[in-house]
Amino acid sequence: MSRLPNGVSIVVPTIGRPSLGTLIASLGDLTAAPVPVELLTVDGRGRGPAAARNAGWRAARHEWVAFLDDDVVAGPDWLLRLVDDLTVDGTVGGVQGRVMVPLPAGRRPTDWERVTAGLAGGAWITADMAYRREALVGAGGFDERFPRAFREDAELALRVHAAGWRLLRGGRAVTHPVRPEGPWVSVRTQRGNADDALLRHLYGRRWRSLLGVPPGRRRRHAAVTAAGLAAIGLSGVAAATGGRGARAGALAAGLVWAAGTARFAAARILPGPRTLREVATMTVTSVAIPPVAVAAWCRGWLRGRGALPLPVTPRPSIADPATITRRSQGSTAEPGRHEADTIAEPGRPGADTASEPGRSELDTVAESGRPGAGTASRPGWSGVDTVTGSGRSGAGITAEHGPSEVDTRADAGRSEVDAGSAGRASRVDAGPGAGARPGGPAAPAGHGADGRPSDASAAAFAAGPARGGVAR
Repeated sequence: MSRLPNGVSIVVPTIGRPSLGTLIASLGDLTAAPVPVELLTVDGRGRGPAAARNAGWRAARHEWVAFLDDDVVAGPDWLLRLVDDLTVDGTVGGVQGRVMVPLPAGRRPTDWERVTAGLAGGAWITADMAYRREALVGAGGFDERFPRAFREDAELALRVHAAGWRLLRGGRAVTHPVRPEGPWVSVRTQRGNADDALLRHLYGRRWRSLLGVPPGRRRRHAAVTAAGLAAIGLSGVAAATGGRGARAGALAAGLVWAAGTARFAAARILPGPRTLREVATMTVTSVAIPPVAVAAWCRGWLRGRGALPLPVTPRPSIADPATITRRSQGSTAEPGRHEADTIAEPGRPGADTASEPGRSELDTVAESGRPGAGTASRPGWSGVDTVTGSGRSGAGITAEHGPSEVDTRADAGRSEVDAGSAGRASRVDAGPGAGARPGGPAAPAGHGADGRPSDASAAAFAAGPARGGVAR
């Protein structure tokens, strides 16, 4: 049976971008919510967004934890819709908000704008994602081996699902503007290939189908990189020996490299505005991306050897973890929502959706495709002070590089110090009560002897992106 949450903690990891102030202003008066709400901003510089989010939810005092990125803007009714989204039964462990990415009118979007627009179709992305605190405890939180804002949210959703919790899409919405970036951003984001390599270690060859991630370009990048290296090497041999075979081999390898690079560049140029600047940027970066991507994958592969997924604790009412992801076809969802039955073959969406007005459950994880958070900093940033309508003033965040174990609570003129995790958390409270803080021992569930999800545990996640979504 659905019930109001007893409180919500909003956690925002930040690196001090000016957009943080815009986000806080867009949240409005926290006391307008019908339940207690607190806002925690966590300094994420130095250790990445996964560690910052872990510091935030572990310091949270309420039943639900809503994660927001510091570069989104909440809708005018976001807070009230959040509470409505979280008015669910006890089997729901997470509810995602909608993310809207405004694109320029009158021209085609650039490559970077299209990458950012992929957020609009991503599943379980923490640009706006709320989890029951109990589900976070049972899943072990975000895996801090993922240092970037890439894959770490989908991987957490997989573990939460494996523990037996349902995941829903809600009705609230945030806007994610396209932030300005330089011409080399597409090259910098290739570092995410190291995270793909880690996922390969964690979940085996089928990691893409488990997370609903479509095939990437890694093999083509590897082939182009190998051809380029062969062309360079054989050219050197030909110059040293004068052999015709070496010259012919260098020419053939060079043609393969040129054809592969041209095809990659065209795939990025044709959907875009095709301005001189965009064409030049796509051409140059298309030369650089394949070797950078391959190098990042190799580094991740070497660093991730022997890695296993974090253990999870089953949802309390689940007796048999092997059955947690299977539901019979034609199951009915609670009023106001519709649930997608996602028992389907890997790589294709589940079919039987019992449609009712409201939101939908999507037991799939798609790559967020979002640009890496935490890739820019503002020297000299000194924090943000916030004030709620209840006369409480939130302490500002002091920007410090590296971890801190101080959690400052601004509550009716008093402060207390908590032992925290990475980053410094600044709290703003609104409304009475501290809410429940459940915990529990960690134990593997829904996983095989190798620590990876069992076939039954992964069944509902294997359906791939939801219809109409964009998997990047």
